[in-house]
Amino acid sequence: MKAVEVAPKIYCVRANIGSRDLFEGIWPIPHGVSLNSYVVRGEKIALIDLVKDWEHAVDSITEQMASIGVTVSDIDYLIINHMEPDHTGWLAEMRKKNPEMEILCTKKAVPLVAAFYGIEEGVRAVGSGDTLDLGGITLQFEDTPNIHWPETMMTYEPASGTLFSCDGFGAFGQVGEHLFDDQLTEEEHEFFARETERYYANIVSTFSGFVEKGIRKLSSLEIRMIAPSHGVIWRKDPKKIIDHYQKLASYKIGPAEQEVTIVWSSMYGNTEQLLEHVIAGVASEGIPVHVHRVPQEHVSFVLASAWRSSGIIVGTPTYEYKMFPPMYAVLDIFERSHLLNRKTMRFGSYGWSGGAKKQYDEFLSAMKWDCIGAVEYQGAPSQEDKEQAYEMAKELARQVKAWK
Repeated sequence: MKAVEVAPKIYCVRANIGSRDLFEGIWPIPHGVSLNSYVVRGEKIALIDLVKDWEHAVDSITEQMASIGVTVSDIDYLIINHMEPDHTGWLAEMRKKNPEMEILCTKKAVPLVAAFYGIEEGVRAVGSGDTLDLGGITLQFEDTPNIHWPETMMTYEPASGTLFSCDGFGAFGQVGEHLFDDQLTEEEHEFFARETERYYANIVSTFSGFVEKGIRKLSSLEIRMIAPSHGVIWRKDPKKIIDHYQKLASYKIGPAEQEVTIVWSSMYGNTEQLLEHVIAGVASEGIPVHVHRVPQEHVSFVLASAWRSSGIIVGTPTYEYKMFPPMYAVLDIFERSHLLNRKTMRFGSYGWSGGAKKQYDEFLSAMKWDCIGAVEYQGAPSQEDKEQAYEMAKELARQVKAWK
């Protein structure tokens, strides 16, 4: 594979990672993920963002650099927009191969370079408004903290209007020959829209307030291209991915879409007996309903569905006086992701004693969810329980439809 010119003097060098590993050690990537770095060539050469040695990613990007006559020892500056190891994991080895290379990063990243890689010399802090003249092309830096670590920044090249956004405006999914948005088929656009939403919910959602602040700050730049470190490059319509992120960020406090996510668990089938009645109640109001069973389905996909839904229905049994552990783990991820202000209801069975309610109520309080009620019963549900669940789910759907 060869480096791809994305603008005059700017090249993308990248690696596609497969589905074997979990992203961040948590999130499945059934369609893989891309790692994009960028070479900027003036009289001096800068490399923007790095990779870790993950499935031969280092070999891939160095081979592509060679296709434009650049070696690791030719790099004058390494610009680190974000310190997470998928973008910096090869840093220590690269520094050994090129000890004269200067590392540019934010002030908050400087101690992290030392902590992660033992590098203290040749590291320079930059911040908003600072520039780097490479001779014939200039780079500008903008602090964008908490998108999605505190030390993050983005790099901007004014002549082409290119924003190197690292994790911002990124997506899961390998990128094939169609590197740019205007090359994608309709099917590929739909694929990356889905993988953008799951990436956002899994990786960025906790920091939605900072995403909104960052977008407002970046509005002062004339952005004509967005070059992220994961996903496709947006050269035809960068506003499309900015607007998509803006919309996803707004889901944090609700309302989100007029949709309902049902997440459920069942030990012996008694909680499951109410599921069809709950689904029917929501469906009777004509809004989309997404159904996920845990732990059979990974929380990555549950969170993506819940993030876009204004209504969330939880079906969980009691397990040893508390909530069923797999469901507790899901709601813990919801809370960590700041999934706030949803309409909700709960249903579930218990054996000799209840107890799920107490822990569920703690999550309700933390996430400011509006619970319209619960259908909880000992053993198997009665016909009355089934009818109540149907009506309660129907009412939840009504409230979701009316929520503006």
